Amino acid sequence: MPVREADCLVVSRRGSKVRTVHAVRPSDQAVLGSWIGEQAAAFAENCGFKARPGQLVMVPDTNGVPTALFGVPEKDVVDPFVFGALAQDLPAGDWRVEAPDDIARHDVILGFCLGAYQYGLKSASAKKPTTRLVVTAQERASVASEMARSIWLARDLINTPANLLGPSDLARAAKTVLKEFGAHVDVIKGAALDKAYPLLAHVGNGSDRGPRVVVAQWQGSTADKKAPLISLVGKGVCFDSGGYDLKPSSGMLRMKKDMGGAATVLALARLIMTQDLPVRLEVRLGCVENSVSGHAMRPLDVVRSRSGLTVEIGNTDAEGRLVLCDLLHEAGEQKPDLLLDVATLTGAARVALGPDLPALLCNDEAVSKAFLEAGQQEADPMWRLPLWQGYREWLGSSVADLSNISSRPMAGAITAGLFLERFVNPDQRWVHIDSYAWNDSFRPGRPKGGDSPGVRAIFKAITKLFCEEQNTDATKVS
Repeated sequence: MPVREADCLVVSRRGSKVRTVHAVRPSDQAVLGSWIGEQAAAFAENCGFKARPGQLVMVPDTNGVPTALFGVPEKDVVDPFVFGALAQDLPAGDWRVEAPDDIARHDVILGFCLGAYQYGLKSASAKKPTTRLVVTAQERASVASEMARSIWLARDLINTPANLLGPSDLARAAKTVLKEFGAHVDVIKGAALDKAYPLLAHVGNGSDRGPRVVVAQWQGSTADKKAPLISLVGKGVCFDSGGYDLKPSSGMLRMKKDMGGAATVLALARLIMTQDLPVRLEVRLGCVENSVSGHAMRPLDVVRSRSGLTVEIGNTDAEGRLVLCDLLHEAGEQKPDLLLDVATLTGAARVALGPDLPALLCNDEAVSKAFLEAGQQEADPMWRLPLWQGYREWLGSSVADLSNISSRPMAGAITAGLFLERFVNPDQRWVHIDSYAWNDSFRPGRPKGGDSPGVRAIFKAITKLFCEEQNTDATKVS
């Protein structure tokens, strides 16, 4: 099972054995001898240590005690993931990291914790010795630690096999997390769901594991009724077969991750609540399974949405936008200050941007700028795609108000965004994020499997847009 913070962070006690990691930039090598002694510095040089980012070498200090040298980049913004290598490569034991003053302690802690993450369901075996980072009691409860816990939550949910995480299981997990921080949570199912969310129901009722919708409200302890309202919407397709427009086996292999949008939204909501941001928060998660059955949706079905618009099902594998549109319309009824949805929505976004860059589509220039700048500041980048209105007519239908697929085999991420936009009020500030939610290979801080890129950037943007004037410690990200 995943490694928890109790395993990778430790508060040092008197008499405990703690070794040191020196974070070294290439420009620091000239003075390395004054840090660890000339003999140890020469030893490191003979070992080929060049302080390349992520390079680790063990050397004896002046007392013969093993110490570590770890290369870090020569730049202002340090990617915290670089410190993920320490959790994997250091020998077992307790370690203290000494870094240059301009490297934020936040990045060291966050990167180490994300690198320590593991997921597995293998039979119990002998527990391996653990590599732990020594922190203060305050750091153990800091925003960096809570950010790591929130991202672990998203990774856990995405990595859980679909037979162990159906719509009701995802809804139950979300309710548990949200109620822990005092949120009011409703889980909607059955006839009430069919009436309130007809398109979502049309997707989810094809499975024997019926759909669920999670609706939650939370308010910060310092927020009043006039505090900014942030509304978050997440796509929670626990498994996507493609429906009658069946995916090939290669395309279906990772479809347990198709609830990555809901997992990301839940991680973000948890982080906002742990930091008690002075906002009001609403969360909506559409938890469904897209299956093939005698009662599954069919190509060319027509369904009237919550908004009143009729939608023709041009392709049953374009189900994510059907899950989101009723939720977006309901969220807009509350006139939030910001409406944001996250979804593993299109393969087209991956073709355009690859797996590491979530696509951002936004109808407000100032909001878009805040999100993109936050992504750069947090080394958690996104890339903006346009809501190009010239493609809107591609979603036309001869029998309904619109189709859920484009008539052209191009610009799939943009046309998906344009479909969702039809269910958003024209004067509503809205952000849509199309995420891959998966790492195809292992990298420091980013193990192979489920992930939630964008959480750090979104949190930073929200604090800048709605909380910066409060200037509280809770809103500081670094």
